[in-house]
Amino acid sequence: MEELKGFHQEFADCFSRQEPRENFFHYMVGQLSQLERKSIEPIALNVENAKVRALQFFVSDVAWNEKKIISKYHSMVNEDFGDSDGVLIFDESGFVKKGENSAGVARQYCGNVGKVDNCQVGVFAAYASKHGYCLLNSRLFVPEKWFGEEYKERRRKCRFPRDLQFKTKPQLAAELLKEIRQEGAVAFRFIVADSLYGGSPEFIGAAEETGVPYFVSVAHDTLCWLTQPMTIIREYKYKGEVRRKKVLSNKIESKPLSFMAIAKSINSYFWYRRKVNEGTKGPIEYEFTKRRVILSAGNLPQKEVWLVIKRTLGEKPEYSFYISNAMISTRLKTFVWLSGLRWAIEQCFEETKTELGMDQYEVRKLPGWSHHILTCMLVHFFLWHLKVRLGKKSASYYSVAA
Repeated sequence: MEELKGFHQEFADCFSRQEPRENFFHYMVGQLSQLERKSIEPIALNVENAKVRALQFFVSDVAWNEKKIISKYHSMVNEDFGDSDGVLIFDESGFVKKGENSAGVARQYCGNVGKVDNCQVGVFAAYASKHGYCLLNSRLFVPEKWFGEEYKERRRKCRFPRDLQFKTKPQLAAELLKEIRQEGAVAFRFIVADSLYGGSPEFIGAAEETGVPYFVSVAHDTLCWLTQPMTIIREYKYKGEVRRKKVLSNKIESKPLSFMAIAKSINSYFWYRRKVNEGTKGPIEYEFTKRRVILSAGNLPQKEVWLVIKRTLGEKPEYSFYISNAMISTRLKTFVWLSGLRWAIEQCFEETKTELGMDQYEVRKLPGWSHHILTCMLVHFFLWHLKVRLGKKSASYYSVAA
């Protein structure tokens, strides 16, 4: 408790008065408690000096200097976890909800239950290094229908900013990435994300702007060439005007291949069996290979990247595909290492939900959701700080040398 007070004190100047500072502390204590249900009312009824109405008002309606809190928090993360081999990871997490009045709630895919359900979905940025892992920041994904006229009153009740506009999950992730890069408080060497983001031009564009290599999952039907196809400039007339466009010089010989077709054509000689430290059951063996390929967009050659393929062992292997703009000299073991790192953000979700009640909130307003998630991230980091301070070893998933 004394150490939590010291941690809490770091954020004292992020609130204008003593009362919200105290409620901030009460909320942290509640999340670290042994309560079965860690929503506002049980916390207020069980934490000394906390009051239900005051805590409800604090989480949903009091102004927090979130930008300052995040800035201080990221400096702490870099102090404890910062490493030149650090990795930024992007993913989303769902929160099953009843009713229709919580900010951004809708029937949408919820990864937690593996199906479409009534839920809210948050997009998260996480950080992992050999010293530990944590969530860095988040955005609530608000479905496009929420921006229609029929949702105007709900937006008002949920305290949506007037200038808030619809953004896809990859666009939200790109926004988070740009903010983290511009802030410059946390050192990272790679960017990792799943296929939702790997297939997004907005997210890939934001990643390329950072100058930091990315390693992202992609769909099996992504098209590419193994060698650069020849193109020519062809002239044509459009409404009497002569125009030019780039086309393949030989469409038959230059037909692009799918990633799956390439994977199934690779001789066993080129596959390497490696252990990946991922999953709750520990290290799992897969086979890996890599190829330089030229991506296809609009049936024309685009950029050259690494294609990394992972497959399960056995007679009927299952394949996973990744692309990376890492240097040509990058070795396969680096990609093997990166392929297991998304486990870190999944572990963040698991720990914050099972230990800190991240999915047990009962707030409806957008600021309330942001404040609750932010506090969960801070408290999760506080527990990691104790491990670091006491010299506890970090998770083994990061032990594969890059």
